[in-house]
Amino acid sequence: MKHVSILTPIGHTSLTNIEGTHQIFSEVNKLLMSMGKPPLFSIQLVGISKKIKQQNGLFSVTPDALIQDIKKTDLIVIPAIHGEHSNTLAQNRKFIPWIVQHYKNGAEVASFCIGAFLLASTGLLKGKQCATHWRMASEFRSIFPDVNLVDDKIMTEEDGIYTSGGAYSYLNLILYLIEKFAGRDVAIIIAKAFMIDIDRHSQSPFIIFQGQKEHEDEPVKKAQEFIEANFQDRISVDQLADMLALGRRNLERRFKKATANTVVEYIQRVKVEVAKKSFETNRKNINEVMYDVGYTDNKAFRTTFKKITGLSPIEYRNKYNKEGLVMA
Repeated sequence: MKHVSILTPIGHTSLTNIEGTHQIFSEVNKLLMSMGKPPLFSIQLVGISKKIKQQNGLFSVTPDALIQDIKKTDLIVIPAIHGEHSNTLAQNRKFIPWIVQHYKNGAEVASFCIGAFLLASTGLLKGKQCATHWRMASEFRSIFPDVNLVDDKIMTEEDGIYTSGGAYSYLNLILYLIEKFAGRDVAIIIAKAFMIDIDRHSQSPFIIFQGQKEHEDEPVKKAQEFIEANFQDRISVDQLADMLALGRRNLERRFKKATANTVVEYIQRVKVEVAKKSFETNRKNINEVMYDVGYTDNKAFRTTFKKITGLSPIEYRNKYNKEGLVMA
């Protein structure tokens, strides 16, 4: 039987992550027993204090055990913890050596959404892939530059460490773990019981690109503002470099460092974001939207759009514009 430690951190924690994990793993046990098989998971809520208030005292969580009571565990689950990172880390610092110790003793570790900040603080993610909520990608990169953040993925797995993307994508990671530990047949039944879309791998369709301006490089900010104001035009790196009186290589290096995108990637993402909003709100056809955002090559537009969103323009329009006419 696998021992699962669901952490109950101090502060504003996702109760959905905590209760949802407990409920779904418990349902796996019930399902297995109904099939004449032994339960798979021994599940405990694990904390650093006996009663933990959540969401400004609106809720409280009572752990089954404290970290010092757990001698051996097989899977540690870290829920999303909201609030300013340095404060949440200070409140929950005691978890860090405990997580590291149990990982070294063979436990696997899974973080949900922005629980990745606590996981990354252990140092266990250094040099590894990690997913988190797309809204927190820029802040995460600035704090943990040695972690390979892949903000388009719903989940990652590397060396017994799992991470999930934003919000309810934690359900997809839970299904993945169930399939790994209990088999595909059990995972499918659980997916149907909880109506979870199995085998989703990307959170790209849900990303709202807002640019990354939380930096101090003023020429790069000017370049970003120019791109965003002139998305309907063809913009080149050389044009931006000349405008800012910078060398091309210097601009590209500084832009990548400040925004985590190349100049070309940023231009593409700005154009695609405008196209997405157009598909969501009006009845223009694909070619009209393509021309509006400065593309003249139909294939290039469709390829870029799908690379960024994970969906073709028509698929995106069908998904998010109920009233729109779908026209090629």
